[in-house]
Amino acid sequence: MNILMLVATSVATDTRVLREARTLVQAGHSVHIVGRSVPDGFDPGDGLTVSSVGTSSVFRAEGGSSLQGRKMSPVTRLARWALLPQHRHSAFGRWADGAIEDGRGRQFDVVHAHDFTALRAAATLAGERNVPFVYDSHEFWPGLPREYRPTPLADRRERREEAEFGGRAAAVLTVGEGVADALRNLYGWDNVTVVHNSFPLRDDLPEPLPRPRGLVYAGRVAAFRELETIAEASRGFDLPITVIGPADETWLTTFDRARLDVQPARPLEEASQLLQEAGVSLVTHSNKWLNHRLAMPNKLFHAVSLGVPLVATDVGELARMVRRYDLGALYTPGDAESLRCAIGTVVRDYPRWAGNVRAARSELSWESDADRLVAVYADLDRTREERTS
Repeated sequence: MNILMLVATSVATDTRVLREARTLVQAGHSVHIVGRSVPDGFDPGDGLTVSSVGTSSVFRAEGGSSLQGRKMSPVTRLARWALLPQHRHSAFGRWADGAIEDGRGRQFDVVHAHDFTALRAAATLAGERNVPFVYDSHEFWPGLPREYRPTPLADRRERREEAEFGGRAAAVLTVGEGVADALRNLYGWDNVTVVHNSFPLRDDLPEPLPRPRGLVYAGRVAAFRELETIAEASRGFDLPITVIGPADETWLTTFDRARLDVQPARPLEEASQLLQEAGVSLVTHSNKWLNHRLAMPNKLFHAVSLGVPLVATDVGELARMVRRYDLGALYTPGDAESLRCAIGTVVRDYPRWAGNVRAARSELSWESDADRLVAVYADLDRTREERTS
């Protein structure tokens, strides 16, 4: 089938989009991705093609600089907090309109909407061509953290739109059982399939360490990631703790790092090597937002793919997965002493935890999730053939 994917990201760094698209190409389909402000010269490889719709809004022209990550005066911060909802609505709305225009000039048998921001565009294009579409929900949109003023009317409108447009989807994909159950319960959908943000199996794993040499947090360096708790736990702790990832520089200027070694983001292979050399992955987020309780972080699957045990926050779906496969120790969010105890638990019996993680690798790998993704598209293809025969 010819698949038209829509995603309001730059594509270049969106590992879920690229992994799904490449898997579908390997399964015999063709895939074109319409992204948002895709970098010039980006080559997705693997038989994929990509086009780009610009980023603009009533508040910022295409190519204009963002305030995110800058030091802002109190007045500027207040203005951003007040106006950000209108900017986001305008920017994503304009992108969706552009994606519809781009898609109208292409041939496709199915549309694949990555996240709520692409849902209206996918439903529109699929309706015009009388073809099915897939809704791939990367988050539980109604439970996302809000870093702007309360918008109850807009939130209700978005829930109505998700219910209406998502209810037309031939299939719904999402990242974990928590989000899947939330979608089923909220909207009554019975066509939801879980495709985790997992990683491919590696056949080049080194022998496990006899004991860990350190701990690594590899992810977004910003608020609501439990980094304050990690920093407090680092005081008086022997093992070094390294934090790597893209940072919210505004947040970072006031963050007390204690004994943490905070470094910029690294390419995936370098981050993987650092995790393997340290021996323990910190997989953490807050308990503040519903989406955090439902989330299944990429960091968990990254660590498992490398055979690295976890110390994780005892929150929601993340904790459920750690307990189910006995992947490491859990701690109470916000409690530095609980975190120190969890680290000690993993250090004291490290070979057992490493063995548990390696035993879980096959079931928690992309190979397993790819099978579920390909099966969804095989069903769509069979239905299409029945309609045309």
